[in-house]
Amino acid sequence: MSTYSTRVLTHQPARLALTVGGMALCVLLMLFLLAIYQAVSEGSVEYVRRSNADVWVLQKNATNILRSTSFLSTRHEDDLASVDGVGVVARVLLQLPTLRTNGKAATVFLAGYNTGSGLGGPPMIAEGRGVESDGDIVLDRSFAARMRVRLGDSVQIQDEHLRVVGLSTGTNAFVIQYAFVRMATARAIFGFPAIVTCYLVKAAPGTSPVELRRRIELAMPDAAVFDQQTFLANNIHETENGVLPILYVVALIGTVVLTIILSLLLTINILERRKDFAVMKMLGAGKHFLPVLVLEQAALITLAGCGGAFALFWPAMRAVEWVFPEIAVVASLRHAALALAIAGAVGVFSALISIRRVRQIYPMEVFE
Repeated sequence: MSTYSTRVLTHQPARLALTVGGMALCVLLMLFLLAIYQAVSEGSVEYVRRSNADVWVLQKNATNILRSTSFLSTRHEDDLASVDGVGVVARVLLQLPTLRTNGKAATVFLAGYNTGSGLGGPPMIAEGRGVESDGDIVLDRSFAARMRVRLGDSVQIQDEHLRVVGLSTGTNAFVIQYAFVRMATARAIFGFPAIVTCYLVKAAPGTSPVELRRRIELAMPDAAVFDQQTFLANNIHETENGVLPILYVVALIGTVVLTIILSLLLTINILERRKDFAVMKMLGAGKHFLPVLVLEQAALITLAGCGGAFALFWPAMRAVEWVFPEIAVVASLRHAALALAIAGAVGVFSALISIRRVRQIYPMEVFE
């Protein structure tokens, strides 16, 4: 039966190529969306995940740093330092200034932090070194590639001229990228020296983060206090709410288009072979013979399309990253399995739609 299915499909090679190409592009789109989501979900929260903090303290009602506004006074640092069980307290000032270089301008998510404690700094340095002086800045690697900036180059934020000393990874939040400077530099750019965004607190040895969070909440009832795991979950939730709906809509549209394309091809093949199928029924073909034949054709197209998509994926992603450095992709075998499962479900559903035509074929049509 597989030989006959292959012969039916290859009878119109141009049509088959277009259908397999459409299937491959739709599967490629699924893989791309999954890889984009994985990169966004990791890059957006990697700063929080690798912060090495036990407790985050923000303005009351703020729940995250991605889409919440938080302003705290520098006087809160003394309050935190007096809480029993607090080991290290570090200020972080986050803002969205415009960075200019090489005649171009772009917005960055600028983090000012205390270099002495290390809390709030870049999660990973890919090239160069971390911030050491007021004139240093660490940029996200993809942002630097997009702006054509290299180590040692100078960039400007407002009146501050900064030298790029390092490139970080895990700091690409897709729509915006992180940059890092010393707290004094961030204050000069912000213009309000008595304001910070949040405090990162490290527990003293022997104090659990949960207990430390409870103590800080009692000492600072006018602030929002989160342990590391809760704060990370809050930021992941914000990321999913901002990105997932868009990806779901695009993926749904691609799936619907793929189902329509495959259903049309299978239906056309049935209509063109209507007399052949009538002869098969006249000769005593089993009840399930023709439906299985259609399912087999759908399976062959699906496998060919998925094979083409898997072959094209990495070259296509490398090309996308070369043209748009700020777009990062993170792929895995789990993504490939999920795309294959969705494509298989689409193939089965399309075949079931087309099989209705097979049931409308009667043996007596042979004599028409």
